Amino acid sequence: MGTKITTSIQVIDRAAALLDGIARYTQGVSLKILSAETGLHPSTAFRILASLNENGFVERDEAGAYRLGRRLLQLAARVRNGLDLRAEARPIMAWLRDQIGETVNLTLREGDEVIYVERAIPNRMMRVEQIIGSRAPLHVTAVGKLLLGEGDAEGLEAYVARTGLPAYTPNTIKDRDRLSTAVNRAQALGYAFDDEEAEIGVGCIGMLIRDAGGTAVAGLSISAPIERRQQAWVELLTEASRRISERLGSVSRVSRSTSYPSSP
Repeated sequence: MGTKITTSIQVIDRAAALLDGIARYTQGVSLKILSAETGLHPSTAFRILASLNENGFVERDEAGAYRLGRRLLQLAARVRNGLDLRAEARPIMAWLRDQIGETVNLTLREGDEVIYVERAIPNRMMRVEQIIGSRAPLHVTAVGKLLLGEGDAEGLEAYVARTGLPAYTPNTIKDRDRLSTAVNRAQALGYAFDDEEAEIGVGCIGMLIRDAGGTAVAGLSISAPIERRQQAWVELLTEASRRISERLGSVSRVSRSTSYPSSP
């Protein structure tokens, strides 16, 4: 009995390794590559893939390349529908807060604004504290710039026309061309800054959280007194946003550095 259980678990481990291997590619991947990446003998990998194919977990095209199957998408949709974004994010937000000692925010887009729906606050006297339920226009926040970049140029033009780009501080971007430049730069980098644009003395770094379909569903940001904000936090914010995205079913393309602390 013990041997049978051990063998069964080994098969599951090997199947999981093959699925992870397929997920690393946007196009189909060959048996040869999967065998090399997982360390499995080609005949072993082929047998497991054949079973996964029969059950709809992978698909094999005419050229013999493998890709993730539709059944995984169906299962992922069921999981996604039952997920509580804030509950999934909280432990990772707490981990990030503890690494940097500053406030971490979770935001959602609602129309032309971001709304703060969750936060993790450090235990220190001087800190930035966003009120849950408070709102801010997209163009004055770090996450907002990234969300604007998810649309096309016409969408950005429409946002400018609707809002008029109201100024919250002397640093707020009030010009369409400057906003377009900032949005494009944020998209290229994968993160964005708020340089005292929403509130004098406060600097933020923001990044997007994505679901299984790659859609931006939320934003994660760090808020701190501007003199304490550090470029080095980008790496930790990247790791935190990746972890939350993975909890929502996203397949990350970000490399997993061993320099990061273990997952919460």
